[in-house]
Amino acid sequence: MSADRSLSPDDADAFRRMQDDLIDSYDEELELELDDRDDRDLLFDEVPQGTDPRRDARRAYFRELFRLQGELVKLQDWVVHAKLKVVVIFEGRDAAGKGGVIKRITQRLNPRICRVAALPAPNDRERTQWYFQRYATHLPAAGEIVLFDRSWYNRAGVERVMGFCSDDEYEEFFRSVPEFERMLVRSGIVLLKYWFSITDEEQHARFLGRIRDPLKQWKLSPMDLESRRRWEAYTRAKEVMLERTHIPEAPWWVVQAVDKKRARLNCIAHLLDQVPYREIEHPEVKLPPREHDDDYQRRPTPAELIVKERY
Repeated sequence: MSADRSLSPDDADAFRRMQDDLIDSYDEELELELDDRDDRDLLFDEVPQGTDPRRDARRAYFRELFRLQGELVKLQDWVVHAKLKVVVIFEGRDAAGKGGVIKRITQRLNPRICRVAALPAPNDRERTQWYFQRYATHLPAAGEIVLFDRSWYNRAGVERVMGFCSDDEYEEFFRSVPEFERMLVRSGIVLLKYWFSITDEEQHARFLGRIRDPLKQWKLSPMDLESRRRWEAYTRAKEVMLERTHIPEAPWWVVQAVDKKRARLNCIAHLLDQVPYREIEHPEVKLPPREHDDDYQRRPTPAELIVKERY
């Protein structure tokens, strides 16, 4: 597929960005499929190095991603061993790539140890609660990592821009959140906050890609489309949020996210640097011999229970 030469420079750039997004979707499927080292080696050795720059870049990305995911497994083991409590907040505009990096972090980890909290809009009962109450129930116990795909910072972003909170509630949030986060840190929680930053042009291209891809249209809600219209209002809200909630105990870290793959690698590498860990030695795993009972006879599975083999 190639861009039409009659396209304007802006349209051609959007077309290129959409192509890159499509390739990234294919790569995501590859990441999920390549579960053993032999498969990964086949991917890396398929084409000699230096014959195709884009393929070389993808190869380098895969190599580093798998290396970092190996380090995440070591971090996971250390969190359990040291009984750490880790919270990582991911914020950013719609289509900034938060979900993509969260998926790569959790891809090889134990979901009982590393889990994702992605809360829907508050219900009528939750709206009457202390603002932080519904988030506090998702905080980790010892030996757990919780990744917040959006967080209590909804009040500083979408709620402010869309008028879902009053001015008084907005100001109370900024009075409360530094103390709330200091309290979390004092309680022993490791708190990391990431803002994924993309350009106006990149979000435009990603939204177009979602509109034109039936497999991704579900990612676009009416709220997302409205947020696109209010780009500048979100920018102002983000600037205020970073200024008023960047505290020594829980600073913000901004991830440059126009290039999705670089953003994932940079974020994961930075996360690993923030939590000192070491590799935990595990006892050698030995498969026990299977027991055999001479009196046991396996019963045939009734034919009507078997799924038809179409493939």
